[in-house]
Amino acid sequence: MKNRRKKKYPFVREMTDAERISAVKEIFSTVTPTYDFLNHFLSLRQDIGWRRVAARRMRFFETYRLLDLAAGTGDLTIEAARRYPTLQVVGVDFVRKMLDAGRAKIEKEAISTRVRLLQGDALHLPFSDRSFDAVSIAFGIRNIPDKIRALREMARVVVSGGQVIVLEMASPERRFIRRIYHVYLRRILPRLAVAFSLNPAAYHYLADSIINFPSPKAFREMMEEAGLARVEIHPLTFGTTYLFLGYKSDSRG
Repeated sequence: MKNRRKKKYPFVREMTDAERISAVKEIFSTVTPTYDFLNHFLSLRQDIGWRRVAARRMRFFETYRLLDLAAGTGDLTIEAARRYPTLQVVGVDFVRKMLDAGRAKIEKEAISTRVRLLQGDALHLPFSDRSFDAVSIAFGIRNIPDKIRALREMARVVVSGGQVIVLEMASPERRFIRRIYHVYLRRILPRLAVAFSLNPAAYHYLADSIINFPSPKAFREMMEEAGLARVEIHPLTFGTTYLFLGYKSDSRG
């Protein structure tokens, strides 16, 4: 425990892709016991509302299946299954400890027959083309170095006209709010994490990954480069979080 509390991660811009993937695996394996609590506490429970907004915007019309990537402990997976009683949901994450925590939560819900959690890689999805009406990823795309490749893989597995839904924290565009938010991320959040997390350095990485996430316009361009059309951007809570909705063109294979 002492070693973890003294641990430091390099800044996002200083990491190679391989170093970042390794760091993310380690971070999410070590924060699992307090992950849900800290998500709610450090966001002032705003994260619950953000996921509800994302789930409300989902549309199912052909397969009635959702793929939730970077599913973690299953919060968005569970929210979608609750909201749509006939929906089949597959959650994928590459950290087994997070999935184990998610399975325990799903067992407490009346949705276990409609939800599967699998360990896997967002860059190599084990699903056929056009297998889902929608693919979602909440607070996970910023941890994937090759974002365009991940977005292309998401687009591949949705049906024509289907959705790619990205929920992600980012820097607010309004300068005054951005300054306040950066103070919170860089100074306050890491100090709070020390009191509750076995790996406080994880929250230094968290802050840095949020600050270095592309601007909403730049990320929309990434989604378009990945082959998605009619990309919508919805700022939430003063622009500290964004909901991106992209649609697979009917002409796309």
